[in-house]
Formats: sequence, C-alpha cells, structure tokens
Amino acid sequence: MSSNLETELLAILKQRFEKNMQRHEGIAWSEVEVKLSAHSQKLLALNDMERTGGEPDVVGFDEATGEYIFCDCSPESPDGRRSICYDRKALDARKEHKPVDSALDMAAMMGVTLLDEEQYRALQKLGEFDKKTSSWIQTPTAMRELGGALFCDRRYDQVFTYHNGAQSYYSGRGFRAYLKV
Repeated sequence: MSSNLETELLAILKQRFEKNMQRHEGIAWSEVEVKLSAHSQKLLALNDMERTGGEPDVVGFDEATGEYIFCDCSPESPDGRRSICYDRKALDARKEHKPVDSALDMAAMMGVTLLDEEQYRALQKLGEFDKKTSSWIQTPTAMRELGGALFCDRRYDQVFTYHNGAQSYYSGRGFRAYLKV
C-alpha cells in the first residue's frame, strides 16, 4: 500500500471513529492507530473493506488477544459485496446465471472473516443495520452439508436469522466482515 493511500485510509478511519464514539467507548484512536501502523497486511484488509463499501469501524477490544475488532458498519450490506452466493461449493453447483463470486471466497481474498450470528446480533446493538438488505453469516458445517446457509437482517425493529440455499444470491444480499488488529 502506498504511503498516500495509507494516510488517506487512516484519515477516513479516524474520522469515522471520532464520529461514532458510541461503538467503542473507552478506546482511544491513538492506540488503535499504533496497532494499525504496525500491521500493513491488516491495513490492506481494511482498505478492501472500505473499497467495497463496508465502512469499517472499531466495535470492540479483545482482552484475551490484545486486538481491536473492526467490523463493517455501513447502514446496508456493503454494496461492493452483494449478489453473491455463500461459498465456492455453491458457486460451482450453479449451472446457469452464476454470480461473480461467493461470500467466503471474497472474505478469504480480502483477509477478513464473515460475522457469525452472535457477532451480527452484537453489531445490531451498536446501531440499526441491514434494514433494506441482508448479510450472509457463518453457517454451521452440518447445515452447510445439507445445502443451506444462514443470513441475517433487521426488519420491524427486530434482528432475524434466516436460511436459504447456499447457491442463492440476491441483489440485496452481501456479507459483513470483521477483522482483528
């Protein structure tokens, strides 16, 4: 990552951090910035999150690992990660009208991880997300082996978890990710 791009990304992240202090009470930007500056690969991942519309922000601190937790905080599922099925197996199974990618493949390429249901629900306590879209979440292996996958959204002021065939894709469904730094 060029130094200009790094400076620009850090400025965006700092501005978002300062604008949304309710997401990370008790955390100082200066400490986050030190961690970010020491992990160039993590900056690349955050840049991919930003570039695809995720609007990543700090949502917590993992005491056990000493890492800050970044999560996609865009109001709706990131627009640069929509119209995708769940995983490679689902993508390969489609004979016609294949989406361009899958959530798990995109996340792996970006160096991030899909939220699980618990993380998704925790994010929803920090704001109201996915009121018009939905987001794939990590799916238990047993369910995936049967062909299904999970997604969540927020409707009627409630957070819902649903199932769908893993090969399905919709223009309003993408995925939210997290990254520990």
